Amino acid sequence: MQLHSFFNSSTSYRVRIALALKGLSYEYLPVNLRKQEQRAPDYVARNPSAGVPLLIDGDTQLSQSLAIIDYLDATHPEPRLIPADTLARARVLELSDAISCDIHPVNNMRILRYLQEVLGASDEQKNAWYHHWIREGLTAVEALLARHGHGAYCFGDAPTLADCCLVPQVANAQRMGCDLSAYPRILRIFEHCNAQPAFQQAAPAQQPDYTK
Repeated sequence: MQLHSFFNSSTSYRVRIALALKGLSYEYLPVNLRKQEQRAPDYVARNPSAGVPLLIDGDTQLSQSLAIIDYLDATHPEPRLIPADTLARARVLELSDAISCDIHPVNNMRILRYLQEVLGASDEQKNAWYHHWIREGLTAVEALLARHGHGAYCFGDAPTLADCCLVPQVANAQRMGCDLSAYPRILRIFEHCNAQPAFQQAAPAQQPDYTK
């Protein structure tokens, strides 16, 4: 397998965690989002979304992180990251979607760049935007964990897709200087995950294209 990735991309980070949890080896192919390499014509021909990650597995090409992880669960089912049980599956997807649909899309790099380069937002305005949507989103995630979460991870004593989504989002929020003190459950899970080898292996600082 090959993974087109950027070290600081939270969506790539999700997939790297899943691959590490499943013990799957792959070739890391960096795509520098800061240099707009994802918009190169040959890359867009393979990934019309013009982003990362892009997983290539033989003749299969997939470009959305949750679809990639679902594919990995189907092709390499151990350990399972999306539960088979109907309600457990729904809870994991509910939390994962709260992050991947409500928080990430409004705070990713291309949105922040548009705010500044096209709409003329200042650094202060950009940061206020980012912090606002982190507060909105993580408040909801904390409430979901209070209602349904249990165990060392989001849902039980084994990681799921929810943890694959949570850790990168918290890491990015920390990097952007967000105050996360109001989210003790989130921080507890984040710290527990980051003590595990698979999460450490997937961390941005461990990737070959990492730069400060």
